[in-house]
Amino acid sequence: MTGPERSTLGDDFLPQTVSVFRQGYKLGDLRADAIAGLTVAIVALPLSMAIAIASGVGPERGLYTAIIGGFLVSLLGGSRFQVGGPAGAFIVLVSAAVMQIGLSGLILATFLSGFMLIAVGALRLGNYIKFIPFPVTVGFTAGIAVIIMASQLRDFMGLQTGGAEPAEILPKLVAIWDARATFDLVTAALAVATVALILGLRKYRPGWPGMLIAVALGATLAALGLPVETISERFGELPRVLPAPALPALELDLLRAALPFAVAFALLGAIESLLSAVVADGMTGQRHRSNAELVGQGVANIGSSIFGGFCVTGTIARTATNVRSGSHGPVSGMLHAVFLLVFLLIAAPLAGYIPLAALAGLLMVVAWNMIEKEEFLSLLRVSRADAAVLLVTFLLVVFRDLTEGIIAGTALGGAVFIRRMSEAARIEPVLPEPAYDPASQKSGVVVYRLRGAYFFGAAATLAKTLDRVAEQPHVLVVDFSNVPFVDTSGAHSFATLAAKLARQNCTLVISGAQPEIRKVLRSQLRHYKNIRYRPTIDAALEDFG
Repeated sequence: MTGPERSTLGDDFLPQTVSVFRQGYKLGDLRADAIAGLTVAIVALPLSMAIAIASGVGPERGLYTAIIGGFLVSLLGGSRFQVGGPAGAFIVLVSAAVMQIGLSGLILATFLSGFMLIAVGALRLGNYIKFIPFPVTVGFTAGIAVIIMASQLRDFMGLQTGGAEPAEILPKLVAIWDARATFDLVTAALAVATVALILGLRKYRPGWPGMLIAVALGATLAALGLPVETISERFGELPRVLPAPALPALELDLLRAALPFAVAFALLGAIESLLSAVVADGMTGQRHRSNAELVGQGVANIGSSIFGGFCVTGTIARTATNVRSGSHGPVSGMLHAVFLLVFLLIAAPLAGYIPLAALAGLLMVVAWNMIEKEEFLSLLRVSRADAAVLLVTFLLVVFRDLTEGIIAGTALGGAVFIRRMSEAARIEPVLPEPAYDPASQKSGVVVYRLRGAYFFGAAATLAKTLDRVAEQPHVLVVDFSNVPFVDTSGAHSFATLAAKLARQNCTLVISGAQPEIRKVLRSQLRHYKNIRYRPTIDAALEDFG
């Protein structure tokens, strides 16, 4: 792997595939990428089908998404090691879309979200998505994990709930409790054994494909006659070919119904893919191109929908597996999609033997791993404000809606940040120094220094202090040399101060303001004649010494 890349404005939208081939791609690189791609495909095969089933669609839809979407993410994305496909984070949204607008609506929403992601990338908004507060990402990831676990309880225990489960978590749990009499010991034992085998292999044989081995053993037992429900019993035999490409239905009523889901898919897809890219950067020392990644994700979603798949995004687990397997670049991600296609063409009927209980156990492990447990507990202990952001996001995601959780958590996180920045801003008297000893200055000259960003959050508090300071002096010097930022609200508070000083026939001297800050101040103070600007406090005091 090469060292960190410097992203310039010119290559902001350049796919990493182009960069890799420009640098020279050798046979040894292809060999390493083939091994990494095969390793990732082994992980992605059962996971893609499990996520599709948990989302309320057939397992073949998960394979279509991983094959088409995964190939395009690696081909056109801005992260060198990103692997795309169906993600556990989307289970909640996809299942809700299927229940409300059907499969055709889901495909249309995926199609529309692709164009939204392209627009977000083209407008260079990728960098702003990274500013979502950390407690929000931890909270919504944990919330999604809880919902995934709840959604797998029925298949995990072999319950018969008598129809579709409710989408909301509390009614879902009530329905599961009401069906407790149908608990199947064999099914539950297989699910528990699947979890135990995956965790055991991860601990004692970390290099082995634990998920595939566990699912394959479950399929073998089912083929030998173990009485558990399998994929083929619920969904029929998997197709052995990709569907013909087709544009989704563009009916007006369906378009209106699908639009909110498209927005949610685009928002979550952007967050999830960029988080995954950041993880890959941390593992490799590379630097991804956010806007190119979003454009690539958008094209991948459009392609996935055209072939009957659903929303695709960068996936952290598969991306990390790709890096650890020795990938040299995006070719490994494309080859992982090719290997999945080969499975679909040759061995798809074998997937029909996979027990749903084994996939439920697999998803239980995936959901448990999604929860950032140490970070969750740390945020609860360290700061009440961060704990509030975390819990609001988590509870809204679990009991209300994923999008509401992200929006509310981000808004609350922004309010917390504003409060902290406001508290950090302060105004203090300048201690006497030999250069401007008060005894040598004209009576009534007062010098104060501002520290921190002076914006709308701090303006109200500091304005009260400035008003008290302005009661006495003949000249008020306010130093801005330690102020990194002033907004119009902060500048307007100085206009109020300037008006008060003008009535008292006093002069306001602003020292040390940077050109950008002086420009904002002038926009609000241009009507006042009692304002002077000086580069330093000393220069200001020379006028009144």
